[in-house]
Amino acid sequence: MPIGAQYTQVAAHLAEVCRACGRDPKDVKLIAVSKTVEAPRVQEAIDAGAHVFGENRPDQIMEKHALYPNEEWHFIGNVQSRRIKDIVPCAALIHSIYEEHHLARIEHAAEACGKVQDILIEVNVSGEESKGGAVPAEVPGLLRATEAFDHVRVRGFMTMAPQGDLDVAERCFSDLRELRDRMRAEWDCADAEHLSELSMGMSEDWERAVAQGATMVRIGRAIFSEDFA
Repeated sequence: MPIGAQYTQVAAHLAEVCRACGRDPKDVKLIAVSKTVEAPRVQEAIDAGAHVFGENRPDQIMEKHALYPNEEWHFIGNVQSRRIKDIVPCAALIHSIYEEHHLARIEHAAEACGKVQDILIEVNVSGEESKGGAVPAEVPGLLRATEAFDHVRVRGFMTMAPQGDLDVAERCFSDLRELRDRMRAEWDCADAEHLSELSMGMSEDWERAVAQGATMVRIGRAIFSEDFA
């Protein structure tokens, strides 16, 4: 199936799942994860209506942002300190912040660009050693640390669930939603955008994530791979 048709199919299914959960499809952003995808294939997705993309390598987000500057680019990969200066000018949102020492570098890069950099705090809800992210107990300290910076804004949280068991994945998504709700209550979030976002769910498990309140789902293989079923 052509990429455009696959994107259209995923977008339509996302809307159906949202409505089945009693949610407005407009409240869940579909991020087309275009890592490893060549630029002409990204263009096919754009032609089909995709306008939000996720990249996990600095060189790739720089290249594709330059080619398609009118699209919305998210950085979803591991953040290296030395590449923050390259990521910030291109990223509408960085999903994967969990090390406090990165905040000052983001602040400096964002100030140089004349922007406020939106970020998500990555949380390792499952406790898997193979996954990055802060443990839930570290989240309040990270939130406090961000208050020292004028050019960094925390929009919410991101997690990656273990693969292979959808029930386990759904518990992780539920736990992240509960953490988000606690943090919003403790921080008395008058700003509707502060801590409002939940980036969770990928090609295999995004339906469960939507049911648990995801506001962003990161879907790559279901859009760009010919082998995904």
